[in-house]
Amino acid sequence: MGYNFFNIQPAKPSFEEKLRGFTAFLGRAIGKGEKIPFADNDVTYILKLQNDRIAEKGYELEYEVDTRNKGQNNFVAGSHWMDSHYSSTVCFRFCDVKRVVRKGGRKLFRDKRKSVLYGIVTDVLSNSHPENDSFCCPNCGAVTTIAELQEGCPYCSTMYKMDDLFPRITDYYFLDDGGLDKDGFKKGFFSFMGLWMIIFLVITCIVNPESFKNIFTLIGLIFGLFFGSAVLGYFTFSIFLLFRTIVMAVLSAGKMGTAGSRMRFEARMKKVSPEFSFEYFTSKAISLIKTAVYSKDEGELLFYKGEPLPSSMKHIIDLNYGGALGLNRFKEKDGIVTVETRAFFDVLYAKDKRVRFKHQIFYAKFQRRVDIPVDFNFSMTRICCPTCGSSFDATKNKFCPSCGHEYEIISNDWVLVELRTE
Repeated sequence: MGYNFFNIQPAKPSFEEKLRGFTAFLGRAIGKGEKIPFADNDVTYILKLQNDRIAEKGYELEYEVDTRNKGQNNFVAGSHWMDSHYSSTVCFRFCDVKRVVRKGGRKLFRDKRKSVLYGIVTDVLSNSHPENDSFCCPNCGAVTTIAELQEGCPYCSTMYKMDDLFPRITDYYFLDDGGLDKDGFKKGFFSFMGLWMIIFLVITCIVNPESFKNIFTLIGLIFGLFFGSAVLGYFTFSIFLLFRTIVMAVLSAGKMGTAGSRMRFEARMKKVSPEFSFEYFTSKAISLIKTAVYSKDEGELLFYKGEPLPSSMKHIIDLNYGGALGLNRFKEKDGIVTVETRAFFDVLYAKDKRVRFKHQIFYAKFQRRVDIPVDFNFSMTRICCPTCGSSFDATKNKFCPSCGHEYEIISNDWVLVELRTE
């Protein structure tokens, strides 16, 4: 396993192409239920659940991801990790996220957030042969092996090359961008400058209205207003930016407490699988949380073993991971490891005719067996029955549809046993 936090470099052309296609369709997948390209089946399934939730509650969500500095804003590759067959890379670029929520034709909510889009891209390692790993046909969704797909999907006959199947986007999230680009700085500066010009004009009209009657006095007044407003505008805008930075730091202070989670967690889990990474667990945890929240009945999910979720979670129509997951507690007993975490999210709640945005912490407890190595290719949407070998979708079935065997997911993957908010 390797990490690459500081060696920032452009994303591979194949990553860039698929991330751009994924981003272009993301808003339509969330708001309109359209199929999204280049995403793995778990991401696709979560987006479908989110769209179902929005439609079921009678809302319309316009969701648009715009690229800033078009033509000069390519994806950049950041940290990466790998296992025996696959390599995952975090890629990011600047963007604007626009959301408009309507119900019955009435606009209830609108925002535009300057953000950084983070996409996790998973590719096959060179000289690696994961032919026997399960994979969902991108055309028909049927579950089969990678080797069979390259020879032609047995259900829809579509032919694929390995490059068609990989790389895939296996997770994504947005973080607020606190910085300003050149256009943003100009807009802010001129706004403050204009405000000071208005203030000076009003004061001049009140204190000395005669100054507007003499042409020479008026010219001097204009120059004085311009330069004075420019100086004060720059000064007050700088103070505003400093204050905003302090506020954002205070709001993010809780996330700083998650910094030591990686080392504590990996030190134990690497005993189970030397290739284990905290990024892998984080991606898995966020996927399970989102699926449980968006599901109509979380009790029907194979991986959820907790109490019924609070009714408030059924009003969530957009759940974005806030970029930090902390480890509260880690314990092992009778061959089962229990991990208690706190994850930061940006949440959009919609109830009746009210929509509100909230930064929120979700407390989640996960469990899994520690005597079985981690299967990094495991997916909730493609499971192979250990009794009869049939493949089935575990998001909709707790029992194998072929032989009736109850699948014990804790033997192969993480199980969510508790989920609550602060």
